[in-house]
Amino acid sequence: MAYPYRHPNEVQVLSQYFGDPEARTLKGWEARGGYQALRKALGMSPAEIVNEVKASGLRGRGGAGFPTGVKWSFMPQKSDKPHYLLCNADESEPGTFKDRELIRWTPHALVEGCLIGAYAIRAEHAYIYIRGEFFEPAQILARAIEEAYAAGYAGKNVMGSGIDLDITLHIGAGAYICGEETGLMNSLEGRRGEPRIKPPFPAISGAFGKPSAINNVETLIAAAHIVTHGADWYKQWGTEKSTGTKLFCVSGHVKRPGNYEVPLGFNFREFIYDMCGGTASGRPIKAVIPGGSSVPMLTADELDIGMDYEAMAAAGTMLGCGSVIIMDDTTNIVKQVRRMVDFYAHESCGQCTPCREGTAWAAKILRRIENGRGTQEDMDTLLQISDNMSGKTICVLSDAAAAPIVSSIEKFRGDYLEMMHAGAGVPVASAIAL
Repeated sequence: MAYPYRHPNEVQVLSQYFGDPEARTLKGWEARGGYQALRKALGMSPAEIVNEVKASGLRGRGGAGFPTGVKWSFMPQKSDKPHYLLCNADESEPGTFKDRELIRWTPHALVEGCLIGAYAIRAEHAYIYIRGEFFEPAQILARAIEEAYAAGYAGKNVMGSGIDLDITLHIGAGAYICGEETGLMNSLEGRRGEPRIKPPFPAISGAFGKPSAINNVETLIAAAHIVTHGADWYKQWGTEKSTGTKLFCVSGHVKRPGNYEVPLGFNFREFIYDMCGGTASGRPIKAVIPGGSSVPMLTADELDIGMDYEAMAAAGTMLGCGSVIIMDDTTNIVKQVRRMVDFYAHESCGQCTPCREGTAWAAKILRRIENGRGTQEDMDTLLQISDNMSGKTICVLSDAAAAPIVSSIEKFRGDYLEMMHAGAGVPVASAIAL
């Protein structure tokens, strides 16, 4: 057993060197085949790389799941403007901790992925926007970038190819909204971190007003593997529409929390009970959030589904960034939803009225219910607020706050009623029966 736990059913592609300190260094990374993908990429045309990634079916691992090769193909083929590749290493979704581990153990994998991605979109400069709280990973990554420059893998005339590729590490200030791609671009430019109205889309007018592509840490590292081994190799895992492997972060009331890498489409129930060991207490599962706090909850009866984008959508939720939060039957659902909504209310940039007012209002109502002073009308109000927040703002932060509210009321209405009636002095058994 290594790092700190490995299950035999894992497919370790991106995570194979987790727990290996030698993989952090340039010498160690080269000994493990590092920068051979970059060498191969520089012998290909940008269009060939884009087509290979497109053929692989790789989808963005930051949450949206948009096809990476298609996103890269949106970049102008002929333009006198400089292009930029932006790596989103902000990783601020509650329950997510995969990207920081990729950076902590395999920083050169990200550097290599950024260089390949930049070349593929005809960019000469890549920016890695990393979350400010990631102090240790940021130091490790900064050291790897310095090593890459010293070895000729970055900078002028990379590997004697005549191609210039620069990388800049930009440390953010810890704002959740800067994980949204246009909020990230504003912050990178030194402006207030708030999302932009689209269009124009980043491929036309992104960072510094120039064509830009934004990719997640996991996405860029996967793209480097695809360049090395080919699209068909990558498609041996996953489903027809959700190809490859995916890192899942598991936390909550679970026996074996941590990062797991499995093929997309893996059975969710088997993943939770076999790989992760079920709940730490042995108590029944009450609810599971499959993709970070911004996606709808699932009940214990809804877990026999595939861990892929289509299966999750069919179940009424989303794969998101693969952050699995497990809650056993001791969980106070109202309290947990209130905590989530408090987070989104705090992190709202305030630009859009439905989000600025709606998140704060919803948090206030949830707190009142949690304290035993709620009424049944409060649930109707929460649903109305959630409807006003969904699909009516520049970015999806308010949608993220609405998702746990709506799904919890739909699936755990009894928890709300129990707290309301208990606060009114009604016996718990009577409250559940009402």
